[in-house]
Amino acid sequence: MEEKILEEQIYELIEKRQFSKLRSLLEDMNAADIAELFEEVSDKDVTVIFRILPKELAAEVFVEMDSDRQQLLIEAFSDKELREVMDELFMDDTVDIIDEMPATVAKRILKQTDAATRKMINQLLAYPDDSAGSIMTTEYIDLKKDMTVEDAFDRIRKIGTDSEQIYTCYVTDRSRHLLGIVSVKDLLLNSKDCVLKEIMDDNIIFANTLDDKEDVAGMFEKYDILALPVVDKENRLVGIVTVDDAIDVMQEEASEDIEKMAAILPSEKTYLKTGVFETFKARIPWLLFLMISATFTGAIISSFEDKLTKYAALIAFIPMLMGTGGNSGSQSSVTVIRALSLGDIEFKDIWRVIWKELRVSLVCGVILGVVNFIKLYLVDYLLLHSFDSAVVVAEMLTVCLTLVFVVIVAKLVGSILPILAKKIGFDPAVMASPLVTTILDAVSLIIYFGIAAQILGF
Repeated sequence: MEEKILEEQIYELIEKRQFSKLRSLLEDMNAADIAELFEEVSDKDVTVIFRILPKELAAEVFVEMDSDRQQLLIEAFSDKELREVMDELFMDDTVDIIDEMPATVAKRILKQTDAATRKMINQLLAYPDDSAGSIMTTEYIDLKKDMTVEDAFDRIRKIGTDSEQIYTCYVTDRSRHLLGIVSVKDLLLNSKDCVLKEIMDDNIIFANTLDDKEDVAGMFEKYDILALPVVDKENRLVGIVTVDDAIDVMQEEASEDIEKMAAILPSEKTYLKTGVFETFKARIPWLLFLMISATFTGAIISSFEDKLTKYAALIAFIPMLMGTGGNSGSQSSVTVIRALSLGDIEFKDIWRVIWKELRVSLVCGVILGVVNFIKLYLVDYLLLHSFDSAVVVAEMLTVCLTLVFVVIVAKLVGSILPILAKKIGFDPAVMASPLVTTILDAVSLIIYFGIAAQILGF
């Protein structure tokens, strides 16, 4: 309620053009909330309001804004304004902004940076998009092992303003080789004459510049850290990844996996900012593939068409069997995909996964089969008279046995495919609901007609 009242106040001040009062109000707000506010105001007002913000707050807000609003402001800025904003940004934020801007806008940004900064930006842009190097920042606190605690605090005061985080400091030698880590807590709890090599932790958790950024984000979750040092091939410290960047990676990867699991090609844009044609291109490849794959299901049914006319009651249960098979496979595939992404299972665990899913599927299949038999007898036979009384038991047995075997096969297929996909280099998320369901539709029919052939003599 308070947020709504504050929002109404802000809009009223904007409308009345009372910018001095507006500035006082915005100064006490969080940068992310101001950036969200900018989504609702006109393009003209965005520029005006941004200019009344204090310099440091303006830079924080700029980072939180979406790329369209950032581009709008950059195009409205004078060279001096652009330089002032860029000077306040951390290196990783600058690189992210440049990476999302059109070439002409990116060139203008680079033009307003000094030679050293421009060189560093180009180095960071050269790292692969999915690497630790692409998300790291080069602004961190570096100390030397022969420094005292007092020396360390002097250096933190000197360069801390330009560092993205100062709680964790990194001890390096003259060649920037990473030797250890010391926290501000360690410094505060030791005397000012204590030498860093005596209190630093040399059991270092670190990443390499070319490590997959998803693996790097996983390290934050595993070790509960706020920042992770990144080293090159020679173990020289070149940057750090901070927890906010790790969270962004986790969110991106989760969104990407969800899109793949829904048979959609991943997109970096949000839903409303993705055009109709772009959305079409992301969806149509998988839809075409799945449609063509589904024709095999029709071919299987057609091949048994003559025999099905003799046992017409069996036709009614095809959707139920295919649906149950698809649902069972999806349950297993989603569970295994999640476990793979969290690192809970690897390829070496495949037999343990198979053994577990086999037992689970057997219990599920038998329960479903028994419940289905009762339903068939009470509803379909006694109430609806759907079965031929001469072969009622055989037909019901065919449906229920098929259900048991379909569930078993579906859960095994759903659990094995993602593991095999990861082993050969594919994203396991691809082996989710749509693809697994399409495969299992055909498998369910083959099992159904195979059992019917044995029991009913197809």
